Amino acid sequence: MELTEYARRLDDRLDTAAYADVDASANGLQVGPADAEIERVAFAVDAAAATIEAAAEADADALVVHHGLSWGGIERVTGTTYDRVAALANHDVALYVSHLPLDGHADLGNAAGVAEAIGLADREPFGTLGPVTIGAIGETETPRSTAALAETLDAFEGQPDDENAPTRVIDAGPDRIERVAIVTGSGADWLGEAAERNADALVIGEGKGKVYHEAREAGITVFLGGHYATETFGVRSLQALSEQWGLETTYLPHPTGL
Repeated sequence: MELTEYARRLDDRLDTAAYADVDASANGLQVGPADAEIERVAFAVDAAAATIEAAAEADADALVVHHGLSWGGIERVTGTTYDRVAALANHDVALYVSHLPLDGHADLGNAAGVAEAIGLADREPFGTLGPVTIGAIGETETPRSTAALAETLDAFEGQPDDENAPTRVIDAGPDRIERVAIVTGSGADWLGEAAERNADALVIGEGKGKVYHEAREAGITVFLGGHYATETFGVRSLQALSEQWGLETTYLPHPTGL
């Protein structure tokens, strides 16, 4: 498949253009020759030296990630940016990026994957950001305790493998959780919307200091499931989609523990 055709298909499915005015990430094809042909695609959460080298070792023609290299433009190609771009060029690996479009997509997105994993039904878009949304909200199939929901999040791919439960919890909501809002990654800013939409809990990746008091005052339990661990779902979905399109694929796990 031609690289530009592959990027166009992804852009169309993810509605990339709708997020252009609200996302600092330069979504879409960030690095690569337009006339390249691709057969094998690697998938990872982050574009970093480690994942680029792993993609090259896997003989991938392209690397698809959630977190790319360009955030609000690249003024200088120096330092780690140079190292990463040089590695992509030297190994002839193209880079495709989908940030917020891959957070909010109703079927392929990170929030959709988290919602599926914790068993939410009657899902609706959540996490308003200008004209788009980047999350999901829905009802648990049966009421869940705080401990039970945390245990589900603890089992997500990329969680630290230690004796301590990796999911941090601000236990400020009801004893039985039925309505859950999700914004993966850095989702603390949407606690107010969760309260407005009568959520019992908000699942995010990482928090901000203000979320502790906001959660307690709103009566909402907040689960901090880890930025990386809550954002593996989207690239996994794109991997499955790419296989349907006849491409060979490989997945490159590189957990950060954060």
